[in-house]
Amino acid sequence: TVRDVLDELNVTSFPMVTGSRGMHLVVPLDRTADFDEARAFAVGVADLASARHPDTLTTEQRKDKRGNRLFIDVMRNAYGQTAVPPYALRAKPGAPVATPIEWDELGNGRLAPDRYSVKTIFRRLGQKDDPWQGMDRRAISLEGRAAKLRELLERERANRGN
Repeated sequence: TVRDVLDELNVTSFPMVTGSRGMHLVVPLDRTADFDEARAFAVGVADLASARHPDTLTTEQRKDKRGNRLFIDVMRNAYGQTAVPPYALRAKPGAPVATPIEWDELGNGRLAPDRYSVKTIFRRLGQKDDPWQGMDRRAISLEGRAAKLRELLERERANRGN
């Protein structure tokens, strides 16, 4: 769903299982947007995705308010926050590794945030090219896209009001 919103904005995204509990989507930027613009864009994308699918997605941080909905967390885009880099070994049981994946891998029922480990990652890398290879060539500007996102959000809010 988040990918659909990004595709609508002509933004390429790259998924990664984190080796912990979730998944990250990375959007390569060309560095023309400042921190506040990039963060506002991420928040807007999450808001639009959750507005379009309010029964299954939420941006609500409080667990007691989420219900059974999937949390879209944009807090990695906040000042002083950290994000796990690709191929980082996580300090967790089983030694999971944050692993870039391809979009078609999401349909694999065995995929989980901790699917790959220090024991299996090298086999994967020997069988599959890095899905993030050449990511820097896909870097985009948010100029124009941020305005389109605002327009889509306004339209979604107006439709919900009816």
